[in-house]
Amino acid sequence: MTSVYCLVLCSCPDEESAGILAEGLVEGRLAACVNIVSGVRSVYLWQGALEKSAECLLLAKTLESRLPELQAWLKEHHPYELPEIIAIPIQSGLPEYLEWIGTCVTPS
Repeated sequence: MTSVYCLVLCSCPDEESAGILAEGLVEGRLAACVNIVSGVRSVYLWQGALEKSAECLLLAKTLESRLPELQAWLKEHHPYELPEIIAIPIQSGLPEYLEWIGTCVTPS
């Protein structure tokens, strides 16, 4: 069976919460690696009003099979009422890196 690898995007209000979430995802073996991208500017509608905010973006690498647990964990620990959790399939990548992702997120 071929594994499906995913990149999960998740915006956070600040670096502190981003760091806490990133560490929790990796320590919980829900993501192999999480990049924290600072300086993201988001513009969106929330409850009918235009909002603008500075955020950090998490880029988490995982397996599609781990998405339900990853989403549940983020919903429970994220400071936002409605967190952005978007999974994008990884179409291609260095095979050794993709295998490493699978090794890291497979429960022992």
